[in-house]
Amino acid sequence: MDAFKLDHRLANDSISILKTGLCDFRLSRDCRWPWLILVPQRADITEIFELTPLDQVMLTFEMELASTALKKVTGATKINVAAIGNIVRQLHVHVVARFEGDPNWPGPIWGYGKAEAYVDAKRDQFIETMREALSS
Repeated sequence: MDAFKLDHRLANDSISILKTGLCDFRLSRDCRWPWLILVPQRADITEIFELTPLDQVMLTFEMELASTALKKVTGATKINVAAIGNIVRQLHVHVVARFEGDPNWPGPIWGYGKAEAYVDAKRDQFIETMREALSS
């Protein structure tokens, strides 16, 4: 069995904030939307149905954990959850906080405009706040 290795595009576009039983919870480097990316730490998996039944349950639990924490921390109008993976094939799930009036509301975030980097202090504070929310 091959060892888990994070896709280089996910590594470049996000920062690990917490590892749980299944997923590496990562914060997107694009600050336009509070955006977590959950990456199941399993080798050679591209689809949810390829996970074991137990891992599928764990993924559902961890998606709920991320969604609840993101909603609590941000007060978002809507939490969007998606596992698309047409370009980055490694299984990953996007959990995005959306607000009326945010960039491209109510349209999709993918392919819209140019990514904007976090200011370091704001990113670090958001990561700390999310870690607390995810751990409570």
